Amino acid sequence: MICTFECTFCKDCVDNILFNVCPNCGGGFEKRPVRPTHLLEKYPVSKTEYLKPVDPDKFQLMLDKYKGIDPDRR
Repeated sequence: MICTFECTFCKDCVDNILFNVCPNCGGGFEKRPVRPTHLLEKYPVSKTEYLKPVDPDKFQLMLDKYKGIDPDRR
């Protein structure tokens, strides 16, 4: 799943831990698009992983603020 700033999380985390609230920007998530096969050779998927641990206390404040608000209205 991906937010508008391209933060990515697995669907299980988005649904069961983050409740569709990005811990970095407060936005919602959408299904990450699949890169067309014919473009993979020219534009390969990055293998670099960027880990940014979520601070549970800071995220709880953001979650309390945005959880009940539709992502289009945040």
